[in-house]
Amino acid sequence: MTDLATKPTTPTAAPARSSGAGTAWLKWLARRLGLAVLTLWLCSVLVFFATAALGDPIRAILGKDYATSPERVATLTAELKLDQPLITRYLDWLGGLFTGNLGNSIANGLPVSQLVGDRIVNSAVLVLISAVVMIPVAFGIALISANARGKRTDGVIQIIMIVLAGLPEFVVGILLVALFSTTVLHVLPAVTIAGGGAPPWSKPGSMILPVLTLVIAVAPYVSRIVRSSLLEVLDSDYVELARLKGVPERIVLRKHALLNAIVPGIQVIALQLAWLAGGVVLVEYLFSYPGVGASLVDSVRNSDFPMVQVLAMTIAAVYVGVNLIADVLSILFTPRARTAIAS
Repeated sequence: MTDLATKPTTPTAAPARSSGAGTAWLKWLARRLGLAVLTLWLCSVLVFFATAALGDPIRAILGKDYATSPERVATLTAELKLDQPLITRYLDWLGGLFTGNLGNSIANGLPVSQLVGDRIVNSAVLVLISAVVMIPVAFGIALISANARGKRTDGVIQIIMIVLAGLPEFVVGILLVALFSTTVLHVLPAVTIAGGGAPPWSKPGSMILPVLTLVIAVAPYVSRIVRSSLLEVLDSDYVELARLKGVPERIVLRKHALLNAIVPGIQVIALQLAWLAGGVVLVEYLFSYPGVGASLVDSVRNSDFPMVQVLAMTIAAVYVGVNLIADVLSILFTPRARTAIAS
């Protein structure tokens, strides 16, 4: 009788637990999304008021004609809504970010959304190709270095990684141009060439140096972090137990060490990819790559504040989005974190 009475209560416990875990996950995701939105709003405040504090944009645009062209001053004042309170201008600009009404470029009068669309795609392709090349290279270097711990190979790799990590990306780019695009070898173009409105990847050879520059600038950081995580895992008890059972070292590295060291790797990859969103500015300008970075430099030079604001918010959105994805992946790859959220 006791067994029969307790049997109906057994299957009802699992759905309740599953429902509670799902609710916990939704709450955690909602908090992270809320923090991401709050961060982007703070970025919008900083971007807008920082550009507004740079001075009179009309004086910067007209230069010497400011005093002699009152008609153009009045036209630009009405176009940029400078006759309205600063808070009103910010709210209108913030609403435009949500509706896609980003205003017109001061430099050429074209809609900002039309100008930045292709530039964002070009930069996204450059960063994506760099990431696809960088991630396996960095993990491969980390595996070789960790497997050769204490040997000459490991020492040489670490010296090279430290030297490369200490070089700014524009120095790396200049060195690559001097090596592959001048009288030394002269096998690759020094700038990105894509005529007729074609995308830059229509000529793959012109993208090799920008991609190589970004890979060299980022890979040393990723490989060093992953190597440290691998060494920590390789010294753990369960890895020693696997070795005592006769598991080959390559399988220990691949199945035991690498899988447990992937979470720190995800975090550092996310940080480096987020850095690429801003660090790509110098690389694109150096190689005349038609992306967000080159457009941002040109907009600052031309005092094109609507373009500067939109491009800066684009970089901020990429930074926040990449870190949000990294947080989710880290939780999914960490059993303890999943259990803590579900409970």
